[in-house]
Amino acid sequence: MFETGSADLVAQAFEAQRDRLRAVAHRVLGSHADAEDVVQEAWLRLSRQDTTTIENLGGWLTTVVGRISLDILRSRAARPEASLDDRLPDLVVTLDDAPAPDDDAVLADSVGLALLVVLESLRPSERLAFVLHDLFAVPFDEIGRILGKSTDAAKMLASRARRKVQATEQPASAHRKQRQVVSAFLAAARGGDFEGLLRVLDPEVRLTVDTPGGLVVTLGATKVAAGAQLAASAATQGRAALVGGLPGVISWREDGTPLSVLAFTVTDGRITAIGAVVDPAKLARMNLPDPA
Repeated sequence: MFETGSADLVAQAFEAQRDRLRAVAHRVLGSHADAEDVVQEAWLRLSRQDTTTIENLGGWLTTVVGRISLDILRSRAARPEASLDDRLPDLVVTLDDAPAPDDDAVLADSVGLALLVVLESLRPSERLAFVLHDLFAVPFDEIGRILGKSTDAAKMLASRARRKVQATEQPASAHRKQRQVVSAFLAAARGGDFEGLLRVLDPEVRLTVDTPGGLVVTLGATKVAAGAQLAASAATQGRAALVGGLPGVISWREDGTPLSVLAFTVTDGRITAIGAVVDPAKLARMNLPDPA
């Protein structure tokens, strides 16, 4: 592709791709810091590559970024406590019985956060296949090569991920059903109904709690159900809310100070992911309403 010794041309060609590569890595990983590291690693690999063997620089770089990102996702899955380095953006929270916000920017933030939350619930291969194909139009044969799978297998992974993502973009009737699932979860937690909790939790549910000390991740219905029973006893008041575009709940302590904000991802009638904020500093920035 490049003549021998054309280091400047290689650098210029890479810079022309940098923004796109950063966007791909950020959508896959949900972390600005990780995305920057991935792009830098891609540059290092390109600088060591014989560029005369590269027929399509954009495709080659996308493959490299995809494979590095996939390794990071798999590492996170093996060590869930070391998930995201940087926090999710501040949540947009409105009471579920309040009018929907009219501001387009607020709505866009809600949709973006909802997508980030549901992406966190996907398996690494599903997440990569969905982001590359649906958000960046990478062909399935290229995605298959990145994943080490067939083209048909890549299509199936993207399709499975797409169904989970679309579950967050349902009409009002679907929102009511999701809210019913969340209500059943809350009722079971407050009533100490462990079996009731297991009925509404996906076996591989992921709970991510934003604490003053960082993110704490719990995986699996049994562990999440046990934690929910303990947490329910601490809240004296709670109200249904829309949290980042997802069904959620705000809880307060007896003195009226916010205790937590939870957002639930519901897929096929079961809770697949729960995002919780208990960090007092972050709760204070949300401008939460007073308890009724």
